[in-house]
Amino acid sequence: MSNNPADLAPAPWWERGVLYQIYPRSFQDSDGDGVGDLAGIERRLDYFVDLGVDAIWLSPIFPSPMADFGYDVSDYVGVDPLFGSLEDFDRLLAATHRRGLKLLLDLVPNHSSDRHAWFIESRSSRDNPKRDWYIWRDPGPDGGPPNNWISDFGGSSWEWDETTGQYYLHAFLKEQPDLNWRNPEVRAAMLDVMRFWFDRGVDGFRIDVLWHMVKAEDLRDNPPNPDYRPGMGDMNRVLQLHSTDQPEVHEIAAEMRSLADQFGERLLVGEIYLPVERLVRYYGVDAPGVHLPFNFQLIDLQWNAAAIGEAIQRYEEALPAGGWPNWVLGNHDRPRIAAKVGEAQARVAAVLLLTLRGTPTIYYGDEIGLADVSIPANEVKDPRELREPGIGLGRDPVRTPMGWDGSPHAGFTSGKPWLPLHVDWPRRNVEAEIANPGSMLGLYRALLALRRSETALSEGGFELVNSQDDVLAYRRSQGDTCIFVALNLSGERRAITLPSGELLLSTIDHGESDGSLRPNEGIILRMAD
Repeated sequence: MSNNPADLAPAPWWERGVLYQIYPRSFQDSDGDGVGDLAGIERRLDYFVDLGVDAIWLSPIFPSPMADFGYDVSDYVGVDPLFGSLEDFDRLLAATHRRGLKLLLDLVPNHSSDRHAWFIESRSSRDNPKRDWYIWRDPGPDGGPPNNWISDFGGSSWEWDETTGQYYLHAFLKEQPDLNWRNPEVRAAMLDVMRFWFDRGVDGFRIDVLWHMVKAEDLRDNPPNPDYRPGMGDMNRVLQLHSTDQPEVHEIAAEMRSLADQFGERLLVGEIYLPVERLVRYYGVDAPGVHLPFNFQLIDLQWNAAAIGEAIQRYEEALPAGGWPNWVLGNHDRPRIAAKVGEAQARVAAVLLLTLRGTPTIYYGDEIGLADVSIPANEVKDPRELREPGIGLGRDPVRTPMGWDGSPHAGFTSGKPWLPLHVDWPRRNVEAEIANPGSMLGLYRALLALRRSETALSEGGFELVNSQDDVLAYRRSQGDTCIFVALNLSGERRAITLPSGELLLSTIDHGESDGSLRPNEGIILRMAD
């Protein structure tokens, strides 16, 4: 085998690249109905080129009754009229590719809408050919649900169907019945869905709740959670031992990967909320699995150097041979990073996200410093919040419209936005921040440009240097180039011995460093030979 770098195959685009998640309802409205759409996204494609990302991922755009805002799919091979048409999608995809960008769709294979034709057939009678496409069971011995499984949205995971006299399973809303992935016809049908979109030219999928897709065959009760406390959410009363993460799911991931590989460099990203040791199994067990099992550690970790440093090391050590890491700071389900750590530390977090080894995913609006938006009770839309109000599980605050400029409704829509805007939109918007290189957007643009120009940051190795006294420091190396990153995760000055070299970036654009890290400062420098 040659050791000449020139002879090595180039890394696939998704190892070098940066993903950007769009929540379509909230990105850009083109027709004044207050809801974002595909034509609006197409209008903003040059923004992604200027920002410096490589691929956009769209949260679900399929036809849906919108009980869970698109995560209840009634047709996997169409586009909901709210967002446009299949022709609008084809135009968006072509325009995306012309700009050298990739486009990923959000696949929701664990469950469909109860209005999907498959489920309508399934619930019509016990002997319907599609009955076994979903999970039906007789009542338990007490006449109630078959077991103690709890929906992620609270309440039993089982819904009684009066017509056929059985319960059906739903891990989320009752309007989202779970598909039976032990049925080979279901597997074949969903692979056909993926093939339909691959044939159309999409560059990959983010696979929703991948770890949920197979259940224990005997549907045993889940054990009680000994650490449950009121306010944690009803779903946490039990441990999802038998309702998620079953061994057979890896066969499904391997089938999906095999199909994706037939179309060249297509990317599969799996949504998986599991401890690292179980998460990394989704890279593949007996055959390759998804390319990137989403690593959500930075969302849940305490914001301190020791915890983050330990997590990075544990993750790097757990990766299988050939497994490529990935990192995210937020998404459409969890609090925004600026709400968690404040705006000053959100700048430090941006440096962390875009300089760690692996593929980063940016959640729309984080690059302009959006925080969680307070939603008045009479404007709450999220079924998660409506079912268990007041305990902080609602997702509306992180799904609010993007701020584009200082015009009415922040340039998002000419109508009334479907959710309220952030109150500081007149100054926190793309147009204002582009004009200010020291803004959060200016920082993201600089980081992404640096990542693109320095191969050590996009493809290089990783070595942890320090994770004590609020300082996280590490080296990224490629060939003869070594990049040093130091992050002060506190609001106080911290001493650190910096290597000699060229300062490439600091999160603080005023004053000269005296060899220590100023409060809330992150720096990147190229080390001297």
